[in-house]
Amino acid sequence: MKALPRPLFRSAIAGTIAVLLVGAALARAQSASPIATSPSYREVTDETGRAVRVPQPVQRIVSLAPSLTETVYALGLQDHLVGDTDYCDYPADAQKKTKVGGGINPSLEIIASLHPDIVLVTKSFNRLETVHSLENLGISSYATDPHTVDEIIASSKKLSDVLGAPEAGASVASDMQRRLADLQKHLGSLSPKRVLFVVWTQPLISVGKDTFVADALRRAGAVSIVNSDQSWPQVSLEEVARLQPDFLVFADSHSDSAAPTVEMLATLPGWKIVDAVTNRRFAVISDAVNRPAPRIISAIEELARQLHPDAFVEKSENGKEKLDKENPPPNPKPEAHSPSPLESMQAQMTIPGGCPCDH
Repeated sequence: MKALPRPLFRSAIAGTIAVLLVGAALARAQSASPIATSPSYREVTDETGRAVRVPQPVQRIVSLAPSLTETVYALGLQDHLVGDTDYCDYPADAQKKTKVGGGINPSLEIIASLHPDIVLVTKSFNRLETVHSLENLGISSYATDPHTVDEIIASSKKLSDVLGAPEAGASVASDMQRRLADLQKHLGSLSPKRVLFVVWTQPLISVGKDTFVADALRRAGAVSIVNSDQSWPQVSLEEVARLQPDFLVFADSHSDSAAPTVEMLATLPGWKIVDAVTNRRFAVISDAVNRPAPRIISAIEELARQLHPDAFVEKSENGKEKLDKENPPPNPKPEAHSPSPLESMQAQMTIPGGCPCDH
């Protein structure tokens, strides 16, 4: 083999060195700028201030409260809801979901078998022990904790972002705010009706001034006669008779069956001393008022129309009155059984600060 001429040999060596230098530079560039990968988790802060790692995207949801199930449906995410509680009865399709038991003592075995990306809980209804047990199983949970109507709106919007549907959350929040603003236009500066919201009759349980139910009453043009710092105080009939509310307000998912029950109050010992009972001044609204979910707006509208009917009547051109059809009163269809206030209250007895409402 003949040796390369000296000039050609030098050129070959220079070329080899150049290739090696370029390769080294590319290697350094690749090591300095690794290929970006999508994170599998997103860290968020729930409404109790707890940091939560949420798998991305959220594909499988379990709800441990009726209010959260309703919110998932309101956001259009029901196809991702793989399980809920025995008391999740609205809308009707929620009854078809796999049941994990009650909100207080759900079956962790069933929850785990559903392989959820996230389990939704509420601070006032579910137990902290359940959250800890889920953590031990490696299952993320997100807690809500609204105390006013505005916070219910904000909570729904936050939850939509956590679940990957921010546009739906913005739309739901906007609709709720619009309806409340329209309601305020009707009620204007009308004096609020003094009411007793009856959670349970024996013993007589009502709502405290700092609950979302009390705030819902205010939005409907009412004010509770019970001025208690307790969330769900027991009230004496003597105190009610002293304060003499304009109306008694009841919440029931079956208004047809509630009416006879309400009428029975007049026959019970002691209730005759309450003028609103003697004069049959009752308002029966949907039990949606007991759930911190978007549907609470319908219950507020419903109550406002019963307490202030004249505010929803407008004059026609010929002077005759006609009903305002901008927001017709809701006519909810009867749903399957949801826990009575007493059932919910008994379930809450083991939870400090527990709420007797059906969350």
